[in-house]
Amino acid sequence: MSLVLGYDESPGAVRALHVAIELAAALHEPLVLVYGAAAPGALGEEYRTHLEALHEAGRTVLDHAVGVAEGAGVPTTVEVLDEKPAQALLDAALRHGARFIVVGSWGESPVRGALLGSTPHKLLHLSPVPVICVPMDEGEQ
Repeated sequence: MSLVLGYDESPGAVRALHVAIELAAALHEPLVLVYGAAAPGALGEEYRTHLEALHEAGRTVLDHAVGVAEGAGVPTTVEVLDEKPAQALLDAALRHGARFIVVGSWGESPVRGALLGSTPHKLLHLSPVPVICVPMDEGEQ
């Protein structure tokens, strides 16, 4: 089993990283760090260039999270997937037999999340795996 964390270096994701590391260490589970990198638009050279840029950004973002997790003694796996974030997290959770999916929130209202389709909101409604949604600190909002 494992824990899956959606990570994009946003303030909510940084807080979720620390919660996920604490939980993974307590459960003696590896942490799967996931970055959904679906490029918008049609296929073609522009699409490939955009996708490559998203993958590079994802790898850079996840390098930070790997360093923090490994510093805490938590083994990690990194996945940069060609999917929108919610679907990337669902697929990774099923592939890795995740015990939990951990995501951060931006402090949006439930109505705004429902209307705009936030990743935490989608996961809470679609995931067969329990989802831990970590709120931001009040000082970060």
